[in-house]
Amino acid sequence: MWGIRLQPGQEVPMSRQLFLALKDIILSGEIAQGEELPSTREMAKLLGVSRNTVTEGYDMLLTEGFVVSRPGAATRVADGLRLSPSAADSGDGQAQRGGLQSLAPPLLADFKTGQPDLSRFPWTAWNQLLRKAAEGMTPELLGYSGPKGHEPLCTEIAAWMLRSRGVKVDPRHIFITAGTTQALHILADLLHKDGCSFVVENPSHPSTSTIMMDKGYSCRWLKADGAGADVDSLDGERVSAVCVTPSHQFPLGGILPASRRAALIRMAEEHGFYIVEDDYDSEFRYSGAPVSPIYSMDSSRTIYAGTFSKTLFPALRIGFVILPEPLHEEWSRRRTFAGVQNPMLEQAALAEFLRSRRMDKHMRLMRREYGEKRRLLLSAIDRVFGSGASCQGDASGLHLVLEVAGLQCGKTFAAESLEAGVRAYPLIEYCHDGEDGENGFRSKLLLGYGHLDPARIEEQVRILHAFLARWMSGQARI
Repeated sequence: MWGIRLQPGQEVPMSRQLFLALKDIILSGEIAQGEELPSTREMAKLLGVSRNTVTEGYDMLLTEGFVVSRPGAATRVADGLRLSPSAADSGDGQAQRGGLQSLAPPLLADFKTGQPDLSRFPWTAWNQLLRKAAEGMTPELLGYSGPKGHEPLCTEIAAWMLRSRGVKVDPRHIFITAGTTQALHILADLLHKDGCSFVVENPSHPSTSTIMMDKGYSCRWLKADGAGADVDSLDGERVSAVCVTPSHQFPLGGILPASRRAALIRMAEEHGFYIVEDDYDSEFRYSGAPVSPIYSMDSSRTIYAGTFSKTLFPALRIGFVILPEPLHEEWSRRRTFAGVQNPMLEQAALAEFLRSRRMDKHMRLMRREYGEKRRLLLSAIDRVFGSGASCQGDASGLHLVLEVAGLQCGKTFAAESLEAGVRAYPLIEYCHDGEDGENGFRSKLLLGYGHLDPARIEEQVRILHAFLARWMSGQARI
């Protein structure tokens, strides 16, 4: 009846199968409002099931208000339940979406940025730490721990900052987050001042400005060059905060020199705003030690945001901020209503990963691995492109900037490259405020290499080179 087919022996009981089937039929309007349903005895006979099965299914419909029933009267469909079918849920819509997906070619060359090599992570050791953390969970740890985060993890992060950056941090100033994105959401509301703007580097990752503007806060743009943010061009008046990536400017890759850092700190002190320092991947530096953060020069006006997404794995969703003490109370209040806390098991495992120096060992390994991938990529670019290309911003991090002579990326470049099976990001997509490429940004691409297979790096560079040749001649599609 009504095309209902109940399947015995499934995880979903037949009574619930009946309920779900009748609910869908009612919502689609196939059974009109006020229409009688067959009696439980009749329905059981039609479907070849027990009467109890039908009775249970009808009871579910009655409980949730899909049908109405009175003693001695037939069970009828309740009023006002028909829903208009959604085009997105229709068979034609699904077929259309499936068709589009099936036409998308596989990626032949994937230079996605910010993607670490997850195959090299010590999963066995990590799983052991998770089990150990689970065995050590107490009722107190399994409850609400508060907005600051797991205190042993804060202590180990402070020790890690000293070992890796040479920066002494009081664990009291460290607050655990679900990553930099969450930190920026909280900081936007925490630092906003009426009539003032957030200052964001140009070019920069769009997530920072998007977070601010989606909240209704205005943004001003701070020009960035090969040496990071051009602080001399900044007007410190009416500023809520300045957001920078000083240790490896995204996307250009520059390192903010000490003179610009000092000028920015003086401006923050003079005008009473905070500097938000996003240190997203500078641990991977290939000539010399990691660059010291602005926080090491001034901790009173600088908020340091760190993450383990690039050093460990993105799905971990653990980051941290180092906050000046005047912000502690308000941060805690806002963090409470933005998720309260991170999962305790992962925090405890990460604390032990840091304490046992497994983090140090992993970082030494990955610096070598990424350094070799960087070398192979630069060598392949030199062989394949020759004098027609140059690279910058490759001293640290997991991406570099490739400048190709004669290339002029437009708005269709990213889509056409994906259509050809190549993922490479045009630098112009990270420019704001009407930037039209006057700085040569249209001739530059971002190439991420952290996840690349070393054995296929040159092959992928050749695929990219061939696509660019077709694209520049107007024959991009394959």
